[in-house]
Amino acid sequence: MIRVLLVILGLAGLAGAPLVVDTYYLTLMVPFFGYAIALLGLNLLFGYTGLLSFGHALFIAIGAYVTAALTSKFQIRSYEVILLAALASGLIVAVPVGAICIRYQKIFFGMLTLAFGMLFHSFLFKFYSITGGDQGMRVLRPTLLGLDLTSLDKTGFVTGPFYYYCLAVLVLAAAIMWRIVSSPFGLHLRAIRDNAGKAAYLGVGIRRGRLIAFVISGGYGAIGGTMLAVQIGLADPELAYWTHSGNLVFMVVLGGFDNFFGPLLGALIFILLQDQVMSLTQYWRFVFGAILAAVVILAPRGLMGLVTGLARRRADGPIAKSRA
Repeated sequence: MIRVLLVILGLAGLAGAPLVVDTYYLTLMVPFFGYAIALLGLNLLFGYTGLLSFGHALFIAIGAYVTAALTSKFQIRSYEVILLAALASGLIVAVPVGAICIRYQKIFFGMLTLAFGMLFHSFLFKFYSITGGDQGMRVLRPTLLGLDLTSLDKTGFVTGPFYYYCLAVLVLAAAIMWRIVSSPFGLHLRAIRDNAGKAAYLGVGIRRGRLIAFVISGGYGAIGGTMLAVQIGLADPELAYWTHSGNLVFMVVLGGFDNFFGPLLGALIFILLQDQVMSLTQYWRFVFGAILAAVVILAPRGLMGLVTGLARRRADGPIAKSRA
């Protein structure tokens, strides 16, 4: 009941933010929505299945470049079509990549996903005639639900209609993911994570479960990539670079990968903190590294784990005193 209440309050806060929050910070929320969706997928793979991908920015880049290609080359401006095309592209690419990667575990899985991510980055960087090379591809403003919103400027579009559209997509994606992790399939994934040998003995399809989780994760990443591309207005090869994948892992660890909402909190804190630290020093990556080290040492379950742990202690305090 408390969790439901917190979710409702969070959604109400996000829905009311455009009315009270400064425009600059609203422009940071659209990347949050995109990363939140991508991290829901990544955490299905890492937190629930036990497979850590070091190249998951590959799928964000796929979503971004699908958005750029459809809007600038094929003149398809419907964002609903773009979302479906990006989702389909992410799923299609994830099938062969996942089929190869899931044959390995632990660091070998991570390094193989990193290799695929860098391979795609090299493709985007080298094939200038197709991808625009280091200059990237321009992303034109899409229509939302068939509405042409060209009367709005870029900031008005991002902080208004597109903000609420992305929020609605995030809510839908989170509801679907919650259903997945709460289903028998989600239980199978946790069994694979905890003890793959015992899960196989009980009849759980290990490779099939890992592949399905990988494919779903890739689709979520591609959807998140469309939002980043529209907000930036450009699809850039750096979206597939390994440091971007590292940022995704940072967000998951920062928020807490053993809690459903942990990665979402990690994405929000990362974006806001990055904006503040980058404005103060050019060595912001060093500062972030120090923060990550502190989180791992002081709160190995992430910020969400720290919050839930403190809440549990406060709740258990009166009970312990009454027993005494």
